[in-house]
Amino acid sequence: MAASVQQKHDCDDNVEISFENVKKGKSLITKKNFNEGDVLFEERPLVSSQFLWNEFYKYESCEYCLCSLETAENQSRRLTENPALTLPHPECDVTDPSTNVKCPQCQVTYCCPECQKRAWEEYHQTLCMGSSRQDENHPLYKLQEMWRNIHFPPESCSIMLIAKMIALVKQSKNKSAVLEKFSGFVKTTENEDEALVHKMMGEKFQEPLEMLRQQTTETMYDDTIQHWFTPEGFRSLFALVGRNGQGIGSSSISAWVKNCEELALSDEKKEELDLFIDQLYEELEKVSGSFLDCEGSGLYSLQSTCNHSCLPNAEITFPYNNNVMAVVAKEKIPSGQEICISYLSECDLSRSRHSRQKILKENYLFTCYCTKCLSEADEPDVTSDEEDEEEMDEDN
Repeated sequence: MAASVQQKHDCDDNVEISFENVKKGKSLITKKNFNEGDVLFEERPLVSSQFLWNEFYKYESCEYCLCSLETAENQSRRLTENPALTLPHPECDVTDPSTNVKCPQCQVTYCCPECQKRAWEEYHQTLCMGSSRQDENHPLYKLQEMWRNIHFPPESCSIMLIAKMIALVKQSKNKSAVLEKFSGFVKTTENEDEALVHKMMGEKFQEPLEMLRQQTTETMYDDTIQHWFTPEGFRSLFALVGRNGQGIGSSSISAWVKNCEELALSDEKKEELDLFIDQLYEELEKVSGSFLDCEGSGLYSLQSTCNHSCLPNAEITFPYNNNVMAVVAKEKIPSGQEICISYLSECDLSRSRHSRQKILKENYLFTCYCTKCLSEADEPDVTSDEEDEEEMDEDN
């Protein structure tokens, strides 16, 4: 067992980062007792970006905070392909298009002037395409198109997240401070101890990654971060966003539904509204499947220190319908206990130990030894026929 490292960093009134041992690395520990449902901490991302295919298919979100810009009714009409659909209780839709503003140069949309200002000050001066946003010969257009041709839905990250990281450094007056923040994320492409290599580094991705590296270099090269543009450095950037990127989803429909649930209605009216919402979701699923949200991903410094468990004691939520994350206790958590979240979806958590371990090894380069995995250690390393078919689809 690796030697214990007695090093802790206070980072919040509720939690602290701890380096328990060399092998495990960082972990996040509670500094007081929490009850189920308590918010352990909230956090804005260092950087976030909407998925490119999601944007391409007209899911309208704020370029900076990723909040949904469509009204719930307009979003429902688009996703059900029913232009006559009318939602009851319009007062429950908090989306206000009147506050939206556009970049005067490239016409990218923000939910408010504050988001526009922050984007411009942090990265958008570098990434603004001006009148060339639809110009197929613009280097940034080429980079985005190249990414869409490599990474089809369902999406897990975006080349624009890396582009924003580069732009943050280029625009910063204190470049070393920005680089220091990114250096805190795990970015290795392999786990030598367990002979694991990130799936994005597999043979079939080598040529696409090199094409992306060359185009990114042509578009955004900067001497300050020249190491990011080398083959090894670029692979490390992809490992960083692959291993640390947190999915983000926003939906005006979901926000409307949540507000509807809080209405003071008679039992009869409540039942009528619930039936309408159930039917709405049935129609949404029939037409748009699971693609209901404005989707993207972001890098969160504090959240990235939370380790995985297949029986997590906390979960990630997005209470403000934008990229501000809240980590919430799923059960009572005493002071001094490690906060664990799940890196897997609810669907993947319900799969066999073998399937869960496969996903974790390919995407996060570790073998899980949580209580659930240890209790299932005697199960055979095989999956059901249904899971085998799903994994074959993933590999293809």
